[in-house]
Amino acid sequence: MIIVMNGKASKAQIETVNQRLVELGLKPNLIQGINRIVIGAVGEERPEIKELIAMAGVEKIIPIMKPFKLVSREANETGSTIKVGNALFGSNQFVVIAGPCAVENEDQINTAARRARAAGATILRGGAFKPRTSPYSFQGLEEEGLKYLSKAAHDNNMACVTEVIDLTSLEKSINYVDMLQVGARNMQNFQLLRAVGRSDKPVLLKRGLSATIEEWLMAAEYIMSEGNANIVFCERGIRTFETYTRNTLDLSAVPSIQKLSHLPIIVDPSHATGKHEMIAPMAKAALAAGADGIMVEMHPEPTKALCDGPQSLAPAEFDQLMKELQRLATAMDREIASGNNANA
Repeated sequence: MIIVMNGKASKAQIETVNQRLVELGLKPNLIQGINRIVIGAVGEERPEIKELIAMAGVEKIIPIMKPFKLVSREANETGSTIKVGNALFGSNQFVVIAGPCAVENEDQINTAARRARAAGATILRGGAFKPRTSPYSFQGLEEEGLKYLSKAAHDNNMACVTEVIDLTSLEKSINYVDMLQVGARNMQNFQLLRAVGRSDKPVLLKRGLSATIEEWLMAAEYIMSEGNANIVFCERGIRTFETYTRNTLDLSAVPSIQKLSHLPIIVDPSHATGKHEMIAPMAKAALAAGADGIMVEMHPEPTKALCDGPQSLAPAEFDQLMKELQRLATAMDREIASGNNANA
């Protein structure tokens, strides 16, 4: 159930409604829209909730039949905008996140940050904790990597994002990064989802390897039910019978999420294809499909990368991609997020 407050509702009126919801055994979640404040009532609905229409400041009550209540489009029909640094997901901006799969050393991440920023990216990515299929693969530099990532990003006027894989990595990462990533393997790690939901950091939620759209939305519901409404979906390809590409990029997820949810969605063409030569076409396709941005792997020397070299762009390739995205964005009356004041 969604309670829509009118545009003139006072803080006291909102708090009174919240208190009444608690009395009814429901958990209120405040969602700040552009012109309205919406309160999501989470829990088993009771007939008495309809009586709230008579309370001061309440404009209407909307029943939501979908299992995902807070992330549904009905909760915020105008859509949510999520600010990370100076980038604004869910606006007319097309946000570009770029950087290596893993932070390997200080010089590598510094070089990647400089090149990504010079080309126009606003957010630096880099893994410090790497959930790898093989226990013998590079597992990341952990907190040392976080320090390198944070410094490289902020020295280049960028925000930064890294993947958290458990409660320990979350506890360490939260002190260094501007955005937390929940990877495909952890999309249904409900303990981790609840934990990032209790943080004050924006969350990048990747789609699981074989997750349905509804399962993905429900994962976001876990996060938002804990109070964190700053969530950005990331389509990174799903596992199908096709083996030519690493995964199968489901671009239909972009309009699907935009119809079902008020939250922004970006695309990761690197993990979706696993082939560096396919990244640019799929990145441009993501922009054409209406995505709010992309996340691309870019490494100073892909052939020497300790992780995901074959699906990483070299700096010169990334430069060319950004030029092509700019032309396409202009044709679509959109703009590439500049990030000129990322830490303002």
